[in-house]
Amino acid sequence: MEPGATMVGTYAGDVREILGSWLDGPRAALTHARERGVNERPEWRGQRLGLPQSGAGAAAGTGRRALAFLLDIVFAALIAAIFTAPDLPRDWSLLSWAVITVVPVSFVGATPGMMMLRIWVARVDGSRTVGPLRAVLRCALTAVIVPAVIWNYDNRSWHDRLSGTVVLQR
Repeated sequence: MEPGATMVGTYAGDVREILGSWLDGPRAALTHARERGVNERPEWRGQRLGLPQSGAGAAAGTGRRALAFLLDIVFAALIAAIFTAPDLPRDWSLLSWAVITVVPVSFVGATPGMMMLRIWVARVDGSRTVGPLRAVLRCALTAVIVPAVIWNYDNRSWHDRLSGTVVLQR
C-alpha cells in the first residue's frame, strides 16, 4: 500500500478497474480489453473462421441477412393468407414462416429470401447440410428475436454460434 493511501481507496481503485470497463459502456470495454491484449480485432469479418474477405464464401452482411428475413416474413404471410382467406392469417403466418425456414435450411441451406439474395447457411464444421436439429434451433432462436440480433465481429449472431453455423455469400 502506498503511503497515505487508505484501504478504502485501494479497494475503490480495484473495483473501478474491474467494473469500470462495463460501466463506461461497450466501447470502453472493448478498449479496456484491447489494452490488456485480450481481444485482437481481425482485419475482416470471418477471418477467424478462415473465410475470404469478399466474394463467394465470405461472411454475409447484416443488411442482406435482414432483407432476406423480411422477404421470408412476407412470403410466410402470403402463404398463410392463401389458406386462411378471406380472414387474416394471424398466428398461421408464424407456422408458415417456421416451415419455410426449417425445411429449406435443413436440406438446401437457405430460405427463399436467402436464395433471392444469394446467401446461405453453412455449418462451421464443414458438413454438407445444416440438418433439421440445427435448423430448428436457429428458427426457434430467431423467433425469440434477441439471439438473432446480437452479433459478433464475424457477423455471427447467437443463433448462429449456438447452432454452429455461419451465413455466407454465394
